[in-house]
Amino acid sequence: MDVAGTEVAPRKRANRGGAARVGLMALPVAFFAVFFAYPVAAIVARGLRVDGVWRLGRLADVPAQPDIQHVLWFTTWQALVSTTLTLLVAMPGAYVFARLDFPGKQLLRAVVTVPFVLPTVVVGTAFLALVGRGGLLDDLWGVRLDTTVWAILLAHVFFNYAVVVRTVGGLWAQLDPRQEEAARVLGASRAAAWRTVTLPALGPAVAAAALMVFLFTFTSFGVVQILGGPTFSTLEVEIYRQTSEIFDLSTAAVLTIVQFLAVGAILVVHAWTVRRRESALRLVDASRTARRPRGAGQWALLVLVLATVAVLLVLPLAVLVARSLDAPGFAYYEALTHADGGTFLVAPVNAIGNSLAYAGAATLIAVLIGSLAAAALTRRDAGRLVRGFDALLMLPLGVSAVTVGFGFLISLDRPPLDLRGSWILVPLAQALVGAPFVVRTMLPVLRAVDERLREAAAVLGASPWRVWREVDLPIVRRALLIAAGFAFAVSLGEFGATVFIARPDNPTLPVAVARLLARPGDLNYGQAMALSTILMVVCAVALLVLERLRTDRTGEF
Repeated sequence: MDVAGTEVAPRKRANRGGAARVGLMALPVAFFAVFFAYPVAAIVARGLRVDGVWRLGRLADVPAQPDIQHVLWFTTWQALVSTTLTLLVAMPGAYVFARLDFPGKQLLRAVVTVPFVLPTVVVGTAFLALVGRGGLLDDLWGVRLDTTVWAILLAHVFFNYAVVVRTVGGLWAQLDPRQEEAARVLGASRAAAWRTVTLPALGPAVAAAALMVFLFTFTSFGVVQILGGPTFSTLEVEIYRQTSEIFDLSTAAVLTIVQFLAVGAILVVHAWTVRRRESALRLVDASRTARRPRGAGQWALLVLVLATVAVLLVLPLAVLVARSLDAPGFAYYEALTHADGGTFLVAPVNAIGNSLAYAGAATLIAVLIGSLAAAALTRRDAGRLVRGFDALLMLPLGVSAVTVGFGFLISLDRPPLDLRGSWILVPLAQALVGAPFVVRTMLPVLRAVDERLREAAAVLGASPWRVWREVDLPIVRRALLIAAGFAFAVSLGEFGATVFIARPDNPTLPVAVARLLARPGDLNYGQAMALSTILMVVCAVALLVLERLRTDRTGEF
């Protein structure tokens, strides 16, 4: 009897765990199926079906064209180089924010994150002011980098620096430093101890950060369109050109499929390699690991990171602020309070409230969907279907936002999903981009939790929900707040899909900036710079509040 009981109990716990995973996955699967897979499939099908006839031969003809092959080659190699440069430049910053404590750290962390939430068209314009004709480099040294790949690469590092700092630094701050200290006591040098102890532990977070950077640069749109000129074009830019300028929806659909397949293959390889390297880690309270800089080496590293932030991140932002103040007084800012009846049905300043409301709703959706998905993917005994879902969650970051936006318009236009006139359409599109950040931020920490803690709680009779509340949540709530911050920041800056679905009487900040940049005249350009400056301030304040909340209310565990 006892033997039978001991055999049945583990089986019941396994069945209960499997049922719990299915329950956790149900809502994320439904969300991505209805608001991602269905719209993308609808727009692709419309592009490949002409007059009721499927033109599947285009799937082979389009990629074979020499100009398309050039686009594919440039898209791939610039993404690889951009990702490598971002990791090299940002890893020291991740260490400084994770291990060092210094005055102004919270403010600096918010400043570092602000570039990531800026619309890409604004990032491209800022770097054009730095490296283009009449820009800062041209005025000082007569050097121009516009229409060169270096301008694109620098802008990509500027844009993605925060991804590495916050994703890798979030886990790094929770690693027990005593493990590396033990290696030093046994005779390992500082470099050897970091290479053999810390780096393997950071592997999943580094891979997650590299994946996100690669996807963003692989699908780069605004930066390449502005800085690349007619010479350089990514898949995303080509899809936009084929859709909006040439009106060749068939070619755009084929390129969307190519991009989709390429990103899918990358995600499958990533999921396989990262899972092989994951292990249970000894995590501690992040507030106990940061110390004042000690020794010349740490002070030099801090100075280097501060100099990098000042030159690479703050300088472009300063250019935007300066451009917004070019007119006497605050004329550009004052002009934002007036509706002109042309581009906007309301005063452009109303976009501030719209963006905050949309981003707040999108953050709630993204945190709910992403948290459920991350919890379902935590168990190491999950089947292949669950592990495949891990990769699928990242696909919205690798599919053209132009395709998603058009897909929303043509697929969510009839009952029971006629959402064209509903305000929720914008947060749903923004949450599609925010949810993968929630998953990628929480998953390394969740999988680092010792599985024996969950098993012990289950043996004592705790339900899966109570196991999550009592074991996982105290450890991952810091990562949850970081994920919420990322989702909010991404939602504020989302442009590609929002530009197609935001109503003229309710524009978001990025949409308003893009519309102003598209209109000729110094007044419109100045208003765009003023709105961009407001967006930077709003993001900085929101992220600073998040930093204080995370520091004050992240308890000990």
